[in-house]
Amino acid sequence: MTAHLPAARLRRAAFAGVLVAGLAVTGTGCGADPDEGTNGVGKLSAAQIEGKAKAAAAAASSVHLSGTLVSGGKTYALDVRLGKDGGSGEVKSKEDTFQLLRVGEQLYLKASAAFWGKSDSAGKLGDKYVKVPDSDPTYKQFRGFTDMHVLLDGLLGLDGKLAKTEEYTKVGTTRAVQVTAGDKGKGGKLSVSLEGTPYPLRMERAGGAGAVDLSDWGKQFPLQAPAQDQTVDYGSQLPTTKDQSGGPAPAPSGSKGTGQGSDPTK
Repeated sequence: MTAHLPAARLRRAAFAGVLVAGLAVTGTGCGADPDEGTNGVGKLSAAQIEGKAKAAAAAASSVHLSGTLVSGGKTYALDVRLGKDGGSGEVKSKEDTFQLLRVGEQLYLKASAAFWGKSDSAGKLGDKYVKVPDSDPTYKQFRGFTDMHVLLDGLLGLDGKLAKTEEYTKVGTTRAVQVTAGDKGKGGKLSVSLEGTPYPLRMERAGGAGAVDLSDWGKQFPLQAPAQDQTVDYGSQLPTTKDQSGGPAPAPSGSKGTGQGSDPTK
């Protein structure tokens, strides 16, 4: 029995060694590199991250925007798909809902009969797409909501000194790094993907002026003119609406650059 004692001790020592090694590995896992498996943009400065996100957005062929914009005390819900050749979707306020569609340079607008107000044609337009002539003031106002780069340039501006949060976050299921502007993010917050291309995933606008999610980057979506029996053409000018200021906020304007984002709804 004595002859077997050294072997038993060796087995116990080997087991203890394996256990300690296992604990050491576990301990190393707890301090794992947070950037492992990411695209690496989290290691960059806040300004560099913002620059990467804007460059990725500018190079993209399409995007889906959904969220809210606040302007003049009014909240507008936005749900649009945008591409290089046009866009489609919905802009909704407390008073009205607008369906917008642009194919190439031709813009179509579908609104409730209430939007057309006292016009003689109001009752006929509630379920129709109306061709918006480029000579009508409404064209410029609405077109911006179907223009991918106009909207993005306006939305992605941050106002104030930039910083990045130490903790990574998630937008949906995608890991992201957040860039903030101003005191505690009062100048806006931009979440940028840590997976694949560093696309912007969420923009929380300065002053609580809404938040927009950006998804489906580069994904194709159907874009075609409405059927002829669903379209009304009034020629060079739309019928007079109930209130010329009753539409959604004016089309977004371009960003003023890093830290100087313009308000796209003014």
